[in-house]
Amino acid sequence: MTASPQSISRRDLHEGWSLSVTDGPAPFAVAEVPATVPGTFLTDLLAAGLIPDPYLDRNEHELAWSGEVDLSYRTSFTWSPSGAHRVDLVAAELDTAATVVLNDEVVATVQNQHRSWRFDVTAALRDGVNSLEIRFASPLRTARENIEVLGELPVVGNDLPYNAIRKMACNFGWDWGPVLVTSGISGPIGLEEWSGARLGETRPQITVEGTTGRVSVEALLEMAAGTAAGGTAARDTAASEIATGETAAGTTPAGSSAPPADDPVGCTVRLQVTAPDGSTAAEISAPVASGAAHAEVAVQQAQLWWPRGYGEQPLYDLLVELRDAAGAVLDAREHRIGFRTAGVVELPDEIGTSFTVTVNGTPILAKGANWIPDDCFPSRLTAEDYRAAVADAVDAGMNILRIWGGGLYASEELYAQCNELGIMVWQDFAMACAAYSELEPLRSEVIAEAREHIVRLAWHPALVHWNGSNENVEGYYHWGWKETLPEDQGWGNAYYTEIFPALLAELDPARSFTPSSPYSRPLLDQPRHPDHGSIHNWVAWASEEDNDYERYRDTIPRFSAEFGYQGPANWATVARAVTERPLQADSATMLSHQKAVGGQDKLRRGMAPHLPAVQGYDDFHFATQLNQARALICGIGHYLSYWPRCGGTIVWQLNDCWPVTSWAAVDGDRRRKLLWYALRDLYAPLLITVQPRESGPVVSVVNDSATPLVGELRVRRQDLAGTVVAVEALPLQVDARSAATVQLPEALLAPADCRDQVLVVEAHDGAEGSLGRHVHFVAEDLASDLADDAYSATATQVEGGVEISVRALSTVRDLCVLADKVDPDAVAETQLLTLLPGETATIHVRTSGQGSPEDYLANTVLMSANDLVARARDRAPNRDRGPGRATHDAAEQVG
Repeated sequence: MTASPQSISRRDLHEGWSLSVTDGPAPFAVAEVPATVPGTFLTDLLAAGLIPDPYLDRNEHELAWSGEVDLSYRTSFTWSPSGAHRVDLVAAELDTAATVVLNDEVVATVQNQHRSWRFDVTAALRDGVNSLEIRFASPLRTARENIEVLGELPVVGNDLPYNAIRKMACNFGWDWGPVLVTSGISGPIGLEEWSGARLGETRPQITVEGTTGRVSVEALLEMAAGTAAGGTAARDTAASEIATGETAAGTTPAGSSAPPADDPVGCTVRLQVTAPDGSTAAEISAPVASGAAHAEVAVQQAQLWWPRGYGEQPLYDLLVELRDAAGAVLDAREHRIGFRTAGVVELPDEIGTSFTVTVNGTPILAKGANWIPDDCFPSRLTAEDYRAAVADAVDAGMNILRIWGGGLYASEELYAQCNELGIMVWQDFAMACAAYSELEPLRSEVIAEAREHIVRLAWHPALVHWNGSNENVEGYYHWGWKETLPEDQGWGNAYYTEIFPALLAELDPARSFTPSSPYSRPLLDQPRHPDHGSIHNWVAWASEEDNDYERYRDTIPRFSAEFGYQGPANWATVARAVTERPLQADSATMLSHQKAVGGQDKLRRGMAPHLPAVQGYDDFHFATQLNQARALICGIGHYLSYWPRCGGTIVWQLNDCWPVTSWAAVDGDRRRKLLWYALRDLYAPLLITVQPRESGPVVSVVNDSATPLVGELRVRRQDLAGTVVAVEALPLQVDARSAATVQLPEALLAPADCRDQVLVVEAHDGAEGSLGRHVHFVAEDLASDLADDAYSATATQVEGGVEISVRALSTVRDLCVLADKVDPDAVAETQLLTLLPGETATIHVRTSGQGSPEDYLANTVLMSANDLVARARDRAPNRDRGPGRATHDAAEQVG
């Protein structure tokens, strides 16, 4: 490749910044505080020791003023002319209402955190020292001012007008997130110098036909004369006419283009595709005409990209170069791409309307979770944080993440990890839980950000589905908006049914799109109809009368895109975030980390039908985490037993953004909760459960593998002491990628009032022996005869941690090691372990802590459902208590 003095040069402007609060109710003076860029002013105040950590105790409430202040960020830098024809100030993200001032000249005023920006500052720069200031207006005042123009529209979750400003909605608080309203230079910022032309909006179409992969790129150019060239036929479509995306004079999104100018003489756009083995798979050059170039290559015998569990994830490297007439490179982009067809298939059938994720023509059982921003201050997330987030999904057996619409369009690093590891992505547009004005200037801002991110994300093979909004159509029809809004009032539906579909038809037509989630075609006024499309099931958690998790069984959805149950963060996370002692479930401080309305009452009410009453925070913490895991075991087991009628589950939610009681499987300190371990079992290739049916209990076997399962189910009913009451061998045949049910014979059914029996279900085939097991408890724990002397345990120090050896003396239900109570960094590799009498197991705890192995045997660390039952018996002296719990054996220490 030939280097060129005209190539684009980039210089970051991340050093030497300071910030000041220039107006508003800050409780103390903030002047010339050192600022980190990218960052936010709250993280800068925290680093300077001016505010307490907002994640601890009730400190969040001391920062209620944060969204009401105006800020000034200032820096200076030296610059000398390099001979480049054009110099741009490029900002990846400005949060949010920003005025950019260079050398006392206003460059632009913008208002959208979801866009990138490019400002031509050639004329404003000086040879020598330059001053750069970015002024941020109060987000809340800005939103209120916007309402004066746009009108006031309904929001859900709090009273702050997050729908009147294009900013991360959950920044204003959510039922799992604090109110920490930020401002700042939240993305990279710097100068780009260039001459002649550069690549502007670069639109891909990556498809596969049979064994041939096709890469089509339309590259729009921008000229150093000042404006960019467009004028292609695509821009003449109706979608383009509504999607100009211009907001401030002289500004464009960082990768986009503007009206036409003269073509650079002799310029070409070159594509080169490199195969996974490093060989050149295809290359071509195309001339620039009318300010754009269209280049297309075919890759023969293309290796297909598959979601994890269904195949490999071969990735190709694509180089897009803009070259001048002499062959010198003016600009270049590099992308990793994959060849596949993908999307959600919605077809009418005898039940209603299907909702099935399909890749390369193959239906995929979707097993995943919703992803929210991993931090209230996303600018401090690193590539390692995103890798860890995707690892949480991969290790739990997931194959899809839904990027939820109340946060941000995620970092490139997140999508790159999904590409490499086979995690499909369902991408929401950034519209959530509110009605959105369709008036200007908000309309153009929404169009511009949508256009930018469609083009940005279309490169990623992991992206399989676009979704227009989160619960906004449901809000209109079911939350009272329709009754309160004037009939001619726009509430956002034009975005979901007209604007976004038109943009996708132009820019990314190969993927599927739904206007909202939940959404029920063709019953548009019934967006949560279980027989059509996607649903969100929140009755099981949110009901004020009956939030028993068994209510998941009330319906059989075609696809469940949101459902979940709350549980607290792990112990060490709670203990770090709440410093009061003793910890109390209902203290004011603890409730500051419980954002759901009536959340603690729902936790208690939800576990009341299943678990005995608990006393003290240790048992409350364990029982509510256990009940959260049990809830999703019930819900997912029920839904997947109806595959393919139900196309999959995306639970709410994978992660948290701070230490909080929530629906997450991984807490805000990135500790995996008991729910995460339950999901790992539920999302395994083989899932065996016992499910109620009108005809009586059945065994459900979900076989998410490429191999048919032929063999037998060996089912026995036995008491908790291990005595077998009945046994049957039942034929088993489950096709590849399907689910089957087997009716249980009458002899295996326990009496309705049985307190001391279980069903043990084992799947066998002739070649491999036992393939998997499920133990179904006939009675709920609070009504069971679970023994309180059910196991003995020893602990031994080993290299890398501690090994806990457990021997079951009776049936042990859901044995867990709450290892972070001993060492905050300790991790038990196995949780929710059920053992039958006489069985033994070893639980490995990864830890580098110096505590004694015996600490892991404490009765607040090594805990099971049996222990909760035993403690309840101890508090009820008139009941038949049975023998006491066996004392744990002495710990051993070696090495």
